[in-house]
Amino acid sequence: MLENEDIQHILLARTPALTGRYEFLSFRNAACGRAWLSAICEKAQSVAEVMASVEKDKRWVTLAFTWNGLRALGVDEGSLATFPEEFKQGMVARAEMLGDTGRNHPDNWVGGLARSDLHAIAILFARDATERSRCQVEHANLVARCEGVEVLSTLDLEATPPFDYAHDHFGYRDRLSQPVIEGTGEVPTPGTGAPLKPGEFILGYPDEDGPPANLPQPEILSRNGSYMAYRRLEEHVGKFRDFLREHGKTPAEQELIAAKLMGRWRSGAPLVLAPDKDDPALGADPHRNNDFNYKQMDPHGYAVPLGSHIRRMNPRDTAHNMNRRRMIRRGATYGPHLPEDAPEDGVERGIAAFVICASLIRQFEFAQNVWTNDRNFHELGNERDPIIGTHDGTLEFKIPKRPIRKKITGLPAFTTVKGGAYFFLPGIKALRHLATLNDVR
Repeated sequence: MLENEDIQHILLARTPALTGRYEFLSFRNAACGRAWLSAICEKAQSVAEVMASVEKDKRWVTLAFTWNGLRALGVDEGSLATFPEEFKQGMVARAEMLGDTGRNHPDNWVGGLARSDLHAIAILFARDATERSRCQVEHANLVARCEGVEVLSTLDLEATPPFDYAHDHFGYRDRLSQPVIEGTGEVPTPGTGAPLKPGEFILGYPDEDGPPANLPQPEILSRNGSYMAYRRLEEHVGKFRDFLREHGKTPAEQELIAAKLMGRWRSGAPLVLAPDKDDPALGADPHRNNDFNYKQMDPHGYAVPLGSHIRRMNPRDTAHNMNRRRMIRRGATYGPHLPEDAPEDGVERGIAAFVICASLIRQFEFAQNVWTNDRNFHELGNERDPIIGTHDGTLEFKIPKRPIRKKITGLPAFTTVKGGAYFFLPGIKALRHLATLNDVR
């Protein structure tokens, strides 16, 4: 039985937000950090609260902390030592293994995200810009009252038009393939797979391998918590459109190349089920748009190239141990929409997302290291994920086709990592526990 009243809502509940804001914070001392947390923790909603009131609420708040942030709040060294090594090290220290090199290196990150004194994030999702502005003022007033709390940076989120479905700045439909968790009552749609044990995502529950083990201590701190890998990815929309025009002679050919890179048409229709032309009705239908596999339906990648984004990030029946690799993804787009006929304007835009999982190393880091950036994934030889992989202009992308395959060389980087961090997402009781720790520093 999931303790929905103690799980922060971002783990299991979607909200009808069209905008939002991330605020990244640092605590000069434990007392000021706990004063801030004491004042704001009651605004962090649980899954149960959001499910009961989502239709009338206008804003939703989530709070999370880095390992250094937990230390800054006064968590004792014995407890800190029980957290996993990758979380203790933080994303900056794991950069090379994650593929964060070159332009993606933490030396180039913005907003203080590579600083060791990044301690916390306050995540706001809001129904509209008016509510976001109201919450922004409210939080600024709180920070002003808590001397010693510093806002390192902020990021405003904006949905991109059209607003009738979620999509990124490249135009790809989003939120299409998420795991279903046992105990939520959610019924898997065709192709989603059977519900997974909650311990794959939420600490304190059995996972696909058995009972919970090696949890951070004390239990009140870890139970109903999780880990979040934050990634701020700039999307180079102008460069992406130029690439499509360079390699596609007609609008139809350009759309097909975009689909081959992703594995789906921008409508969300999977190429396995719609290999020759787009089918927007299929893309919008959750009972059909995931109902496919690769081993039987497309073993050689004639529909979905072996190196395409969705084939890498969810290999389905062509990978081992998939039930232990799944992740929950949350987040939103930021920056202004670039109209279709507009040239690149130099304004940063992209997606700021959280990958939520019970094991950063087994789930997120495996996906980054093996699925995203392994050049020899599926024995491809010289490829990385065409959308989010690390690219320097020397790699390629192969599109299988009878009788001759198409090979695009010199693939450019369509995204750049602008920042990231590892956060611990405590349960509601754990937030209160952290807010009331004795000041031992």
